[in-house]
Amino acid sequence: MKKVNIGVLVSGSGSNLQSIIDQIEQERLHAEIKVVISNNPHAYALERAARHHLPVHVISPLDFHQREDFDRQMTEALNACEVELVVLAGFMRVLTPSFLRSFPGRVMNIHPSLLPAFPGLHVQQQAVEYGVRFSGCTVHFVDEGVDTGPIIIQAIVPVFDADTADTLAARILREEHLIYPQAIQLYAERRLEVQGRKVVVTAVTPSAYQAMQNPSLEMFAA
Repeated sequence: MKKVNIGVLVSGSGSNLQSIIDQIEQERLHAEIKVVISNNPHAYALERAARHHLPVHVISPLDFHQREDFDRQMTEALNACEVELVVLAGFMRVLTPSFLRSFPGRVMNIHPSLLPAFPGLHVQQQAVEYGVRFSGCTVHFVDEGVDTGPIIIQAIVPVFDADTADTLAARILREEHLIYPQAIQLYAERRLEVQGRKVVVTAVTPSAYQAMQNPSLEMFAA
């Protein structure tokens, strides 16, 4: 299988970048990271990339007067590296429409909630305060809205009464590290078809239906 060329955009610690690197090195993900781009020169993700001898590129938004100019510089860097799929891994900027038009249907993001619930920032705190019983994470294609693109894959985690934003975030992050490489692999296998708002995964056997409850209903069992 031909590997898909990816460019990873990062702003922070890069734990999702690390999970992608690990899956590639274990030959479980058929992808090649052609470049890691950060808007933050102090992002720990850059150290992770350097340890694995990956090309890195720092582009500071402070050097540009317009968002479009910053995104144009990123587009040029990605195209120079022959990137097909752009992967956002904790990239803390909203992309401009002009950038997305340069990579139509080829930008992925991961978000720490079950979209469309709790888009935007501080979503774990929102989930805890709202009192939901389940949360999770979502990999989706990026469109011109904020966390509104077609959903590729989701993972669910329970939310417990004693949870804080930090404990819930840690539980969700473990699932992020599992599903993001899987979504990229599905793309590499050409098994993702966007049909309106829905992403159809081809050649997949539906899993057996199993409901989840939180709190558990075991107390009502006979």
